[in-house]
Amino acid sequence: MARLPYFDPASAPEIAPVVERITRERGGRLLNLYRMLLHSPPLADGWRALFTAIRQQAVLSGRVRELVILYIAVLNGADYEFDAHVPFALRDGLTQTEIDALRTGVLDSFDAADRAILAYCCAMTRDVRVSDDAFAALRPHFNERELVELTATIAGYNLVSRFLVAMAIDHE
Repeated sequence: MARLPYFDPASAPEIAPVVERITRERGGRLLNLYRMLLHSPPLADGWRALFTAIRQQAVLSGRVRELVILYIAVLNGADYEFDAHVPFALRDGLTQTEIDALRTGVLDSFDAADRAILAYCCAMTRDVRVSDDAFAALRPHFNERELVELTATIAGYNLVSRFLVAMAIDHE
């Protein structure tokens, strides 16, 4: 059960433009995550803008994006995030076998590039500091823009998972 009641957008018609932007950019739905964030309309709108940039405007492949999102969810115990992103992961090229491996943490079936991505993700999530070796392992696989987007995706989805877990947000 969520730690705060979910915000009812009907109670504040003055924020209708924010609610409309969120709903439009999130497939016509107002998820519980956003119903919680709407307690602070400026925060909810900024969150929407950041994650629209990460998910819809970045050049980083959807497969890589969803790979790290699912792994972050596992590392942080964010079941809501994991379950919400499985359909996106499947659509963007991850297999059910890969998804299951992420859930169990048995990662040896991934290729060297994926293992470098997952090691970077784990270092950022668990330790914050990333070794030069972990970063260097990514360089052959990504250009500078992709490295920035990968790093922002990992940082951003750590924010998401930590917010979801701390606020005990319920699955839809």
